[in-house]
Amino acid sequence: MRYVAKVAFAAACALTLPALALLGGGCGRAGVGPGGGSAPLGGSGFSVVAAENFWGSIASQLAGARAHVSSIIVNPSTDPHSYEPNANDARTIAGARLVIVNGIGYDNWGRRLLGASPSAARVVLDVGKVLSLGEGDNPHQWYSPAHVALVAERIAAEYERIDPPDASYYAARERDFTQRALARYDALRREIRTRYAGVPVGYSESIFQPLGEDLHLRLLTPYGFAKAVAEGTDVTVRDKQTVDAQASNRRIAVWVYNSQNVSPDVQRVNEIAHERGIPVATVTETLSPQSDSFQQWQVAELERLMRALHAATGH
Repeated sequence: MRYVAKVAFAAACALTLPALALLGGGCGRAGVGPGGGSAPLGGSGFSVVAAENFWGSIASQLAGARAHVSSIIVNPSTDPHSYEPNANDARTIAGARLVIVNGIGYDNWGRRLLGASPSAARVVLDVGKVLSLGEGDNPHQWYSPAHVALVAERIAAEYERIDPPDASYYAARERDFTQRALARYDALRREIRTRYAGVPVGYSESIFQPLGEDLHLRLLTPYGFAKAVAEGTDVTVRDKQTVDAQASNRRIAVWVYNSQNVSPDVQRVNEIAHERGIPVATVTETLSPQSDSFQQWQVAELERLMRALHAATGH
């Protein structure tokens, strides 16, 4: 998918968003899902909104019973880069105490929603700024285990600042998330590094790059190919030839592709991989199924990848 959002608000939404936020009209909806639901706040809890459900799931687990967490992008078929928000999204963000956006050019529509309902009381956590990354950098940092840990720490810290009396509760939730909830995720990553470090792998786009590097796999796909597929731009003839040759000549042991973004170039390599008997593993942009938690989703992907690596190497 694309690093930089190419589609902003639909013209009508851009012109009338504040009014629509009050009236409840809309221009399309991805829904509210894992890490949230849409029930009203109860007691003294506060509202948290994540632009995407991968951060929303983490935020929900860290919040526990102390906050109501919802996510805007939850449908696996929705492209977060070009999503067109509507009045329900505007209302949701307008009432939030904390809003989490990915940044890095990935969800610029979130910034437009924030600008439509400015609030001095609202806290905005921009993942890109937390990680000192900006447009042009790889936005898919939820595929970087080290950065997931840093963002989880920052979310918990924001909760502690918003709700100081419950600071110890949030600190405990963060420890539970990183030490227990992510235990299987961490164990699989260690096992893959131990058994398959250096195995040559091809990948369709940059979404897999942070995880592939963490797993110490040898990523052979040219940067230009992965970047062009991610941005939705034309792949150069040279990069097409290189990637096709890597698959045709079995220079890659495994092919990994984002099943939510299958361009003609990706489909061609998928077909070559199948023809040449190269094991294929898939990843997705957002939680799939959307009812999964962050760690369930990632564990399932790591297990698929490990099966593909085992099939390719025999060990």
